[in-house]
Amino acid sequence: MSNQQATSVPAIQTKLTNPNLTYKEIRVMKDKGTEPPNSSEFLLNEKNGVKGKYFCKNCNSLLYDSTDMFESGCGWPSFHTSSSSIPSENADTTYTDNSMGMKRTEVCCLNCDSHLGHIFKGEGWERILGKGKGNRYCINGISLNFEKEK
Repeated sequence: MSNQQATSVPAIQTKLTNPNLTYKEIRVMKDKGTEPPNSSEFLLNEKNGVKGKYFCKNCNSLLYDSTDMFESGCGWPSFHTSSSSIPSENADTTYTDNSMGMKRTEVCCLNCDSHLGHIFKGEGWERILGKGKGNRYCINGISLNFEKEK
């Protein structure tokens, strides 16, 4: 889980540094959009036993490890924490998001502030998974790069 406190979304703009981002990737990462459910190429990685690391597609910062991924059935890649391979578990930062008629917590890359998705707390996943803190990081796969474990 991020060590950053949830705050209101700042006026600072996402620093897009990857010149190869597509329109759809920019719409999600900069404009805080959401990819369609069940469209991520990474959705079945955990179920199929594919191991590796997930990086921010914009700045290539390490965000999540496949050991943190789980199948939640929500339609987007789900992780129970930020990457356990990052000592501080501080790969991302969070902001309060009051859009869409609900209060949510937005998850952004700590390095470049690109929108990744949302975190949902207290859903009881720690009891089901036997690990984590019960949080579900619901992440847009379009904002991730994946490096398969060799």
